[in-house]
Amino acid sequence: MEKKLQIEIAELDIRGMTCEDCAHHVTKALLKVEGVYEAVVPGWKSQRAEVRLSTDTPSAALAEAVKAAGYGAQVKIRHGVSDAKSPQEEGSAPEKKDYDLIVIGTGGAGVAAAIRAAESGYRVAIVELGTVGGTCVNIGCVPSKTLIRAAEAYHHAAHPHFEGVQTHADSVDWETVVRQKDQLVEGLRQEKYLDVLASYGENITLIRGKAHILADGTVSVDNGNALRAGKILIATGASPRILELRGIEDVPVLTSTSLLALKKLPKSLIVIGGRAIALELGQTLQRFGVQVTILQRGSRLLPDHEPEVSEAIERYLGVDGIEVHTGVHPAEIRQEGGETIITATVGKDKREYRAEQVLMAVGRVPNTENLGLEEAGVDVDQDGFIIVDESMRTTNPKIYAAGDVTTLPKLVYVAAAGGSIAATNALNGTRTPFDLSVVPDVVFTDPQVATVGLTERAAREAGYNVKTSVLPLDYVPRALAARDTRGLIKLVADATTDKLLGCQLVAPEGGEIIQTATLAIKFGISIGDLVGTLFPYLTLGEGIKLAAQTFDKDLTKLSCCAG
Repeated sequence: MEKKLQIEIAELDIRGMTCEDCAHHVTKALLKVEGVYEAVVPGWKSQRAEVRLSTDTPSAALAEAVKAAGYGAQVKIRHGVSDAKSPQEEGSAPEKKDYDLIVIGTGGAGVAAAIRAAESGYRVAIVELGTVGGTCVNIGCVPSKTLIRAAEAYHHAAHPHFEGVQTHADSVDWETVVRQKDQLVEGLRQEKYLDVLASYGENITLIRGKAHILADGTVSVDNGNALRAGKILIATGASPRILELRGIEDVPVLTSTSLLALKKLPKSLIVIGGRAIALELGQTLQRFGVQVTILQRGSRLLPDHEPEVSEAIERYLGVDGIEVHTGVHPAEIRQEGGETIITATVGKDKREYRAEQVLMAVGRVPNTENLGLEEAGVDVDQDGFIIVDESMRTTNPKIYAAGDVTTLPKLVYVAAAGGSIAATNALNGTRTPFDLSVVPDVVFTDPQVATVGLTERAAREAGYNVKTSVLPLDYVPRALAARDTRGLIKLVADATTDKLLGCQLVAPEGGEIIQTATLAIKFGISIGDLVGTLFPYLTLGEGIKLAAQTFDKDLTKLSCCAG
């Protein structure tokens, strides 16, 4: 006859927790008490813990364990006695664990999770099929921004007054540019990923191979390993999406990955897409002498941004010589006479666009093929991205996910923060939410597009009483002194509370100043607070204050040094 235990719940008041590490220490201390099967601390701010334990475990043992960890505790109540199997009795024998956490993927999310777990004293296996480091360092942020900066330097040296005169690819030492990019990528991959993982010794084990999650929670690796752990974190990232056009199986096209590895620049390029990757890479190649044409399905570029921002960036790309066509719905692709031809519908008309090569920049697809999500009970959305709750847990309570493979924003800093929170929650039994209420974002065109918070439209749809301010950079002294007034700053505020709700801007190095607005929104700073704050003169950051002043003042009546 199967043995059953008497299980009950103990609620504890905890004193002295001041951060998430405190919550981790308390959880770990409680789990070491004999007879405790589960301990949950729902964030350090809660100042409480909930413990699932056998009825013969004394309350004093719980309090003593917490005290030994450096905190105070009082058992508030014990309740909910029931006949239940202990976790060790769920199977025929105690569950064998090779690791505390198995992480699948070594990008920003996976490595951040592994580090967080290792620093807390847990043993981690991190499984990688491809190149260690994931998208950002290998084929994303680092290499693309390196090429973008090189293109800016080349273009500005040739055309310091931004006349939009065409450059010529023959004068670009493309091989040197690519070699320098590759050297940077290789160095950062070694120093920031491989060396960092190795520095944790036995706490982090890097395993090469393709992972597959089995129904019983085992992670099978195609190198012959079969791994078991208390929790699993999926951080496999995403890959470029390819449109299913007629003829696509017979025509090679570029993605953001293959474009960054080109051995030779094409003479002309069609870019399909109108968001960050399309605009960044399109402008980069245009400045290196490639004739670029952008085909955007929507009615404007950057459709999730403010209309003023979309209009401005399209204008500046045009000054660089890029052709932008909106409302274009590609249907067919073919090759003819050394050219790639896109047949598309524009309104009621059919049109053809020709170039030497085509870049697909139309979003990402999750790397989940043959991962075993269905048999593991992990739900995905209509596009295949893993659905997670606010604590980064999937529909399988033993499996968490973070990074680009999830439905969350596809940003490396979101991935890294999500990976850390996921590891903490998975290993500690906590439910700390991942706060994504204020997420800044930057499009690295020249000038840059930076945004945080709500757009005017989103704020109105959310029910706010909205007021807005738009400041052209012509009114920012730093821009005038630098002879570069390309751009604008738009602020969205709540007219009732005067609180800042959103900021979108177009400016040279705009990404460097968006954090002012990010902090203002996160901490509820009002427009009046911004106006009353000292900003250093002759900085672009001062534009945030000037934009705040224009809610109540005429632009023409603002003095250069007005307080």
